[in-house]
Amino acid sequence: MGYHRTLIAVADDCPVDASVVPDGAKRTVAAVQYAMLAAEPYRLTQEDVLFLTWVHRRPDAEELDENELAALRDEFFSRSRACLRASPLPKRYGFGLLFDDEGRIALCPMESAEYRRIVAGGAGYTVVKAMRTSRR
Repeated sequence: MGYHRTLIAVADDCPVDASVVPDGAKRTVAAVQYAMLAAEPYRLTQEDVLFLTWVHRRPDAEELDENELAALRDEFFSRSRACLRASPLPKRYGFGLLFDDEGRIALCPMESAEYRRIVAGGAGYTVVKAMRTSRR
C-alpha cells in the first residue's frame, strides 16, 4: 500500500470548484485527515493517515499508550483497507493529495497553480483520480 510521486486528483464528480476546509468541530474523517495533513505536510504516509484517522475517531484515543497503538495498528492492517483515493478530501472537499518520493503526503488545493501544473502532466508525477461519489 502506498503511492510515490503521485497526485490523487479531485474526483470527477467533486461538488466544489475550489477547496473547502472541512468543519473541524465534528470528528469526521474529512476533518481529522485535513487537520493531520494541514498541520504537518510531507510527514505522514498513506498508512499513517488511514490508521491515525481511525484511532482519532475512537473515544479512548487520548488514553492509548505506544504499545496499545502498535497492537491496534497491527490489528487495523490485518485486513485490506481502502486507499486514500476513497478519502473525502479529494472526493468532496477539493483537495488533491500529493505524495513525494518517499510516500509522504501534503494537501494540494485544486485551485492552486501546483495542482494545475501536475494535472497537466508537466511535473513528472503520476496522476490518479479519486474515486467518484456516485456510480454514474
